[in-house]
Amino acid sequence: MNQSSAIPSVAAPADDAPLVVGGITLNSRLIVGTGKYATYAEMARCLDASGTDCVTVAVRRERLVNAAGENILDHLDSTRYALLPNTAGCYSANDAVRVARLGRELLRDMGSACSEWVKLEVLGDRRTLLPDPVGTLEATEKLVADGFTVLVYTSDDPVIAKRLKDLGAASVMPAGSPIGSGQGVLNANNLRICLEYLKEDDPSYPVIVDAGVGTASDVAVAMELGADGVLLNTAIAHARDPVRMAEAMRAGCRAGRLAFLAGRMPRRLYATASSPDEGSIAGPRS
Repeated sequence: MNQSSAIPSVAAPADDAPLVVGGITLNSRLIVGTGKYATYAEMARCLDASGTDCVTVAVRRERLVNAAGENILDHLDSTRYALLPNTAGCYSANDAVRVARLGRELLRDMGSACSEWVKLEVLGDRRTLLPDPVGTLEATEKLVADGFTVLVYTSDDPVIAKRLKDLGAASVMPAGSPIGSGQGVLNANNLRICLEYLKEDDPSYPVIVDAGVGTASDVAVAMELGADGVLLNTAIAHARDPVRMAEAMRAGCRAGRLAFLAGRMPRRLYATASSPDEGSIAGPRS
């Protein structure tokens, strides 16, 4: 996938392997949604500024065409972006499976290399938009059996996350906080446990934090915890300056990834002088 040229490159460090999900290599670790923008033109500018090479599209028929009669797919270059259809707005496993199959047919018609991909959402209720764990497990099992590459939105419950992986999900995507809330990562400890459980037998298994991001520091926090990527939408689309926020998200993602790879210093209860009183200039790395 191509990187944006709108701002300086934020490609991964040379010693960092790229993100691979379901056999598709992504140069950017940001996955960006396409909903809630004022216009499709603004959406296109934001996607460009974010540096993403993978975008999600809600494929329910009523969401593909806006009030002006424009089809969102006409504004997305499938040679530049990996298109990830999602089952947003589905409240049952059967509904999610049906929408996923619709998305597969749409992408096949477009000749997309990612036609078997789906971002699975099975929601539990309309107030919280939290995932229905039973419906999510059921839909994951059905879609994997049907040949889909399933990237599945879930809560930050480590037990459910592990069960979804065991069912064959290509990526488990625990929420930082409720969809569209902008609260950031509310439970870092649960995300750490999710990462441990999901990666204990395969460190390369892709874990992507999905939902709740409000600003660039939230992206950095998720990446510093060891997430392989972050999926977001509202934080850009509803910012006062969406394009500038998209650039900030891009930079925050890189900063967090670099910090994770570098390894933070240990936390200490008391101060430690930056300038030693005696001995070597460089102190021990402990």
